[in-house]
Amino acid sequence: MPTIGELAPDFELLSDEGKKVRLSDFRGKKVILYFYPKAGSSG
Repeated sequence: MPTIGELAPDFELLSDEGKKVRLSDFRGKKVILYFYPKAGSSG
């Protein structure tokens, strides 16, 4: 788990338009990463 101030590892995923987006595409900009549990899970 990253510590506060540590850079997040680069990763890639698909946007809602089906285009590849990488975290590094936003380098130099403020980014908020939000993760939530899978729908219907107890978490």
